[in-house]
Amino acid sequence: MNMMAMLKKAQDMQKGLQQAQAELAKATVEGSGGGGAVSITMTGDHTVVSVKLQPAVVDASDIETLEDLLKVAYTDALTKANALAKSKMGAITGGLGIPELGF
Repeated sequence: MNMMAMLKKAQDMQKGLQQAQAELAKATVEGSGGGGAVSITMTGDHTVVSVKLQPAVVDASDIETLEDLLKVAYTDALTKANALAKSKMGAITGGLGIPELGF
């Protein structure tokens, strides 16, 4: 492959990555804990958009359970956001893992 073709391919990949990053910033995933008692909505670039709690999980005498449910919901949302990012970016990079991009 000549140098100009390699440069063109790299530029195309960069454009594709920028487009995928913009799409990830708009896409949302939802993680939950406690069978949906706690839910966290997060964008594909890991920005938390909302946290929803069912009234039954808000108990001042049992804050630890609520904290645990929040951790579970956040981890679930983060796992889904990372899977979405890997899917979108992997399609552009041909499956090459690029740590600087988070996958």
